[in-house]
This record gives sequence, structure tokens and C-alpha cells, in this order.
Amino acid sequence: MRFLVLLILFANPVFASEYRVIKDADRQRDIPIKISSPVDVSSCSAENQCSVAFLSSGYGVAYDNYSFISDALNKAGYLVVAIQHELPGDPPLAVTGNLYTERSENWKRGTITLKFIRAQLQSEFSGYDFNKLTLVGHSNGGDISSWLLTEGVDFAETLITLDHRRVPLPRAGSPSILSIRGSDFPADHGVLYTAQEMAMYNACIVQIANSKHNDMTDFGPGWLKALISNTLLSFISGQCNGAGKA
Repeated sequence: MRFLVLLILFANPVFASEYRVIKDADRQRDIPIKISSPVDVSSCSAENQCSVAFLSSGYGVAYDNYSFISDALNKAGYLVVAIQHELPGDPPLAVTGNLYTERSENWKRGTITLKFIRAQLQSEFSGYDFNKLTLVGHSNGGDISSWLLTEGVDFAETLITLDHRRVPLPRAGSPSILSIRGSDFPADHGVLYTAQEMAMYNACIVQIANSKHNDMTDFGPGWLKALISNTLLSFISGQCNGAGKA
């Protein structure tokens, strides 16, 4: 058996969540994940599959510290899989030199993890569509998610990043893209779309005034979490809403 079930939590009758550690034997990695179910699981079946989101945390932030995002997506009918990318023994994220080059190993490792988790869960959760994944990532988790889409995978169709800063948004294919931007750190040159590119791609870039990069977690202020959740939900329903949208 490739995974170990650690704990099933029923914090309230609405949201059911399950913690697991999935063993990647080939890479000798024990990967913690948290699976949270949509509110109405009865509507998800092999004939009527519900949506799936993979949630990747920022560097140094625990994978389950984004419950405000999981809860919003659960209410919208999504199965959410929050994934811990950094494990004990991994090299630290580079902070000097050419960060794009120095951090690429981390991003590549993360994309392998995303593909591995998908392969492990797809057959078990037959009521959910793992062929049209939504990738959600904060900071370095957004870089990992963007890197995966630039590889040209055919099983992810939506990318949502929270203030990722290093890996350019995809310039090929036709993914649906939302990037929510904080106000204290800029993205590197070429990461976001130019005005001309915005007209070419199915993208929505929303700048949130007075927001901080490190506050886009469960520990951030309530107003910011509510605004991020509402922006995200508007986007997946087909709208690009938010002050300062590009």
C-alpha cells in the first residue's frame, strides 16, 4: 500500500478533512497531504465528476495553513488537496545568486510531487476530475504551480497564484490564470504579463492594496482572507473582480 492514513478529522458537519502521508518510494519521500471534501459530496460521482484543486504553500509555511482557501473551494464544490513540498533534509531555498537558476531544483522537485500525488489519488477518488486540475499556490508554491503548467501538462487547466514572484506565468497553451498580487514586493521582470499579453491570454491579475506577501495565509487579517476568497470564487465562476485588476 503506497500511502498511510494518519487521521480523519470531522471538525464540523460541513467540512470533512483527512490527513495522510503518501510515500514516494522511488524518491524516498514521505509527503504529508490534507484532503478536504466539498460540502455536498453526494453530488460527485464517476458520471458527474467534481473539480479538484491542488494547494501548494509558500516556503516555510505549513501546507495546512490555508484553510480559508480550502473552505472557499470546498463550498464551491471542489476537492482540495493541500501538499507539503519541503521535507526535512531538503536543501534550503536559495536566497543569493541568480534565484531563478538556484531555485529551479526546488520547483522541479515540486512539480514531480504534484504529478505523483495526482497519480496516487486519481483512481481512488473516481468522483473527481483529476484531468482538469486547478493549481493554487502561494509564493514559492505558486512558482511550483506555474512551473508545472509551463511544462505543457495536459491535466491542469487553471492556475491561481498568490503573490508568486519568480517563475513566469505560462506563455503557451490556454490555461485560465488568476494571479493575486500583494503590495509590498514586486514580481521579477517577465513573471507577469505585459499589457499586450493580457489581451492574448485568458488571465486575470488583481492587485490588493495594503496587502502583505506574508499575510496571505490563515494568520493574515480577516479582511485580506475574505478579499482573496471572494476574488478566487469570482474567478472560478468566470469573473475577474478586484480593485486594481490588470
